[in-house]
Amino acid sequence: MTPGYRVPFAHRGSHLGEREADAIAQLVRSGGRLTSGERRAEFERRFAELVGVRHALTVTSGTVALELAIGLLDLGPGDEVITTPQTFQATVQPLLDTPARVRFCDVDPGTLNIDPSRLEALTTDRTRAVVLVHYGGRPADMDRIMAHARPRGIVVIEDCAHALGAQRHGRSPGSLGDIGCFSFHASKNITTLGEGGMITLDRDDWAERLDRRRSNEVDGDFVSGLVPTAPPPSLAWMKWADRAHGHACAGVRRAGTNATMSEAAAAVGLVQLDRLPGLVARRRHIGARIDEVLTRHDWLRPTTPEPGVTDARHLHTFFVDRPGARDALVRALDRRSVEVQLRYFPQHLMPEWRARGPHGPGECPVAESSWFGAHMNLPCHPSLTDAQVDHLVHALDEAAHEVAGRAEKETPCPTST
Repeated sequence: MTPGYRVPFAHRGSHLGEREADAIAQLVRSGGRLTSGERRAEFERRFAELVGVRHALTVTSGTVALELAIGLLDLGPGDEVITTPQTFQATVQPLLDTPARVRFCDVDPGTLNIDPSRLEALTTDRTRAVVLVHYGGRPADMDRIMAHARPRGIVVIEDCAHALGAQRHGRSPGSLGDIGCFSFHASKNITTLGEGGMITLDRDDWAERLDRRRSNEVDGDFVSGLVPTAPPPSLAWMKWADRAHGHACAGVRRAGTNATMSEAAAAVGLVQLDRLPGLVARRRHIGARIDEVLTRHDWLRPTTPEPGVTDARHLHTFFVDRPGARDALVRALDRRSVEVQLRYFPQHLMPEWRARGPHGPGECPVAESSWFGAHMNLPCHPSLTDAQVDHLVHALDEAAHEVAGRAEKETPCPTST
């Protein structure tokens, strides 16, 4: 945790305890495989079942999950991708490695998720994909997004790094679009020893391609047939070299990489999956206490989920609807030993995207006005004690009164005529 704060943002977004330590100890003592073994297979099986998809493939991080998922699109010159500006850079960074044109879609002012009403104006006959994030753990309006994308053959990739434990009308993020990408970074709602990721999808052919690439294999088109210049293989070792001698390559799309999740990480992931409902419930409890304070001040606006949507509460986000008051509230909370973070700086204003161009101020006005003057994020991780939560809500109420009182004193009285 950040030193010097009574209520800090955590370096760990989940609890790790004796159950996780026991799982690792059992693995070490077992003498079994430390990579690509039964724990990884079980973690993938259970995760697919939880999300509601046919395939779940572990990888080494959420960033790698996004890189591999975007790689499936085989983007070329002239292709276009629509994405969100309100996210961590890992969501959009893999697109820098492609020749595709990136169009940033502004966000909904109440959720900071991609605004479906703006997709139509950004879509062309060259649009190949939409890459979005479920900001803070609140699912985006996937019904409208998929209704726009599906008839046009547009692939929708969900960045679900914040959204494990959320639901939209009984379905889980990661099953709402075409491909889901999850992160098990230390800060997320569950973790696999600090880093880890998962890709979820239903298409068998894509799952096969992803499995090859994460396993140091080539993502290519292979056809049966012996290599003409190679000697006939001995039957004694044919099973170890079946593809080398039994197939020819008709084309290579992408090289593979080693993105294999360790058995130790998967063992911890299995324990964390068991604990997920309790961890998310704690986040929601803390969020409800914060929202109770926000409703006392008419210039502070909590995010309100639509009916049928549950929030995983990875971030607790709210809005300051009084000009100039957001920064004053941040400073007032900081003086009361509550750490505030503003997540995330709009991606279209980052120097790498301005250089890629044409991107810059005015492109996404809602995201810009929100980050520079309206939205705030407060700690809501399950490691907070009851005493810390009590301090947080008291400090928030006190700081809000202070900022509002100062604003009233600074407001000039109307002059009489």
